[in-house]
Order: sequence, then C-alpha cells, then structure tokens
Amino acid sequence: MPSIFTDQLHRTITVAQPPQRIVSLVPSQTELLYTLGLQEEVVGITKFCIHPEEWFHSKTRVGGTKKLNLERIQFLHPDLIIGNQEENEQQQIEALAAHFPVWMSKIDTLPDAMQMIQAVGNMVNREEEAQVLVESIQSDFKKLLRPTRLIRAAYLIWKEPYMVAAKDTFINEMLQRAGFYNVFADQSRYSEITLEALAKAQPEVILLSSEPYPFEERHIRTFQQVCQRAVVQVVDGELFSWYGSRLLHSAMYFRTLHGEISAQLKKKVG
Repeated sequence: MPSIFTDQLHRTITVAQPPQRIVSLVPSQTELLYTLGLQEEVVGITKFCIHPEEWFHSKTRVGGTKKLNLERIQFLHPDLIIGNQEENEQQQIEALAAHFPVWMSKIDTLPDAMQMIQAVGNMVNREEEAQVLVESIQSDFKKLLRPTRLIRAAYLIWKEPYMVAAKDTFINEMLQRAGFYNVFADQSRYSEITLEALAKAQPEVILLSSEPYPFEERHIRTFQQVCQRAVVQVVDGELFSWYGSRLLHSAMYFRTLHGEISAQLKKKVG
C-alpha cells in the first residue's frame, strides 16, 4: 500500500511500501541505505557515492550530484529518489519530481541528521535499524566532553578560490561539537576568502578538508607561511560533512583530533 511521507523541505510525497527501486543522489545518504541493509533495493547512485566500494562498482551511476543524468534515472524506473537541498540542483529535482516520488533532506545540524535517518528508515521499512543507528550516534556524541576553551579554527573546503565552511552549515556544527570555534562563523555558509583575510582572522588551527577539494600534506606549507603560529592539519572531510551512518565514526575522530591539536599548540607555546 502506498504511504504519504513528509520530507525536510516540508513537501509530501506518496511512496509505494516498501520501495523496491531506490535511487540515491547523495553520497552520505547512499552509505546510510547500505548500512540499513538495502542492498537489493538501491538501483542507482551518483559517481561520488564511493562508499561502499562494492556499490560504487556494481550499481548504476546516474551522474554527479549537481549534474544528474535524468534519462538514466528515468530508465531505472525508481519508486523512490532520495536527494538533498544543498547537494542537488533544484531544477533537476523538480524535473524528477514531476514523474517520481522525490524525498529531500535539509541538514544543518546533528538533530537534522538524526531526523533524516529516522525518516529514511521509516520510508524503506527499516524503522528498527534506523533507531538503533540514531541511538548509537547520539550516545557517542554525548560522550564528547566540551573543552573549557574552544580552539580558534578555520576550515578550508576549496582552493582557487579559497573557500571556508562558515555559519549555518553542518560542518560548522561539527566543528563546535569537536571543540573548535569557527573564526569565520560570522560569514555566510561557504564563503570565499583571501589568504590575507585568513591571517587577519588569527586561527590557532587551520583544518584542510580532504573533500570536496582534496587537500593533501603538500598544501600545508602555503598556509603555514601565512599563519606561522597556527597548527595546519589535513582532516577527514567525510567525518565532518557526511551526515548519514558515517557519523558512527565522527565523535571518536573528533576526540582524537582535538587532543592531538591541543598537544601541538602547547608545544608551540612552549
């Protein structure tokens, strides 16, 4: 029997129960579907859905998150498409929604992510599995101790132009939960900055994300020359920005990362 669901954009869709042909348009949500046990039901993913690796090699790829192959999606005859407001283009989502049920997430906070996981679990007949996942993630994050002082941080996501994650982003909340204060929290979402602006912001640590731009160790020197007193470190971008089941690993990573950076800062002061 079809059921009616409301997505995080407050849109209502009618979905056959349980859905048998699911297309996922977002990497973190693709991994979530795998964790929930939808091995047979998921028929299409994007070229950026690298986890799990076996799906990346076996599932039909329907283009990139912002450049979807609409014809290929239509050929798959999905009975449920799962996307995200930030990662997918509105015009393409509207084109798909004219023919198929499209459920959209909107994730700015950890509670948003938890609500998404539960909602997806309800839609795909995996309510219990989703609830166990949510409880595990929440438990891990509750164990994170809030430090007495937040470390001033800049989180770089792109090069040429340089861009940072700022306010009203999921990454910004993850930074706070990891014990950092975002020195660009007064700017809008994903902002372009100059190296001069970075120096003026005086971060204690510059975090170079491994995605979407693949910062590597070779990029550290540039930022170290600009902010000589700062710690510059490449970090796992998936653990800061993926809001599905990968969050199972984020809290422990944050705890270790904060400890390592705190130790490096003490050495610099010493």
